[in-house]
Amino acid sequence: MHSFHPQKISGLTFSPAQAATLRAIGECRGRQALFYQQAPEILKQLRESAVIESAESSNRLEGITVRKGRLAPLIEKTTDPRDRSEQELAGYRDALGLIHDNAHDMTMSPNIVLQLHQTLFRYLPNPGGQWKATNNEIVETGVDGERRVRFTPTPAHLVPAHMEQLASQFNTLRAQETYDPLLLIPLLVLDFLCIHPFTDGNGRIARLITLKLLYQAGYEVGRYISLERVIEDSKESYYETLGQSSQGWHEAQHDPMPWLNYFWGVLLAAYREFEKRVSVLPAGRGSKTEQVRLAVINRTTPFAISEIEAECKSVSHDMVRHVLRQMKEEGVIRAIGRGRGAKWELVQPATTTE
Repeated sequence: MHSFHPQKISGLTFSPAQAATLRAIGECRGRQALFYQQAPEILKQLRESAVIESAESSNRLEGITVRKGRLAPLIEKTTDPRDRSEQELAGYRDALGLIHDNAHDMTMSPNIVLQLHQTLFRYLPNPGGQWKATNNEIVETGVDGERRVRFTPTPAHLVPAHMEQLASQFNTLRAQETYDPLLLIPLLVLDFLCIHPFTDGNGRIARLITLKLLYQAGYEVGRYISLERVIEDSKESYYETLGQSSQGWHEAQHDPMPWLNYFWGVLLAAYREFEKRVSVLPAGRGSKTEQVRLAVINRTTPFAISEIEAECKSVSHDMVRHVLRQMKEEGVIRAIGRGRGAKWELVQPATTTE
């Protein structure tokens, strides 16, 4: 579509800071295999946590939430969804599983997009897997309560043709290997969101497509660190950069750079978190120190010492405190507050927008 117009894509130029970001992401990708060999059990646990976080965050970005006590059982398929929110989360779980298991066999095509949408809505009364039948608008509600149109997507009757064109352009450019996948993937996602081909679920499908294409290009970090959570943690920038880069899109006069910078920043932040989580773990598996460290690095919200002790029942109170002090000295975690109500949190790398 418009981001892949020959004059648009060939006219993109990149600053030294952007080149450095892309180089850093490439270096992170090159180090992935080392961690696969060094810490397979740790990666297995990170992967399990990432699935839960991804399903929760991607749905929560759309205002869909479920109770904490229901989240893990739904992801693990040990319970059935009870209401619409749980049905939507279960659908995302299944679509995410489809991506994780079959990404390398899923060519970018309108049919694959429709399949993902059908899976996303499989537990809901109204089936998915169909392009929108009526026009839609992207609106925002101001502080005064007034609703304003931020963007008018592609009209419904043009969606099938635009999706065919988008997939064809992407596949052609990908096969030619003229442009880096780290440029083509976010441009496709931007165009997809501007087309907005579905009545509901566009944001979630965009994030699933992102994972699929990244996996195909060899960027596997989304299996272990939830990209959806990183996006949720920076959702103001997510919506702001999409808004900036969609202006003038219909006339191919838009500026993709704000969105590209944000996308690359999310990916680099995820890789940095991944490497930090794996590198702080000791080489010997099964040690009490590792139990504590693994319990800590799997926390995405502030935690109390008692929570770590509850998870590591075979580890003494003094040992838990000793490991936490070590991790604080290493700059991995920091204390929040003092006294009995004090908590701890991971020191996460910031998402860069340069």
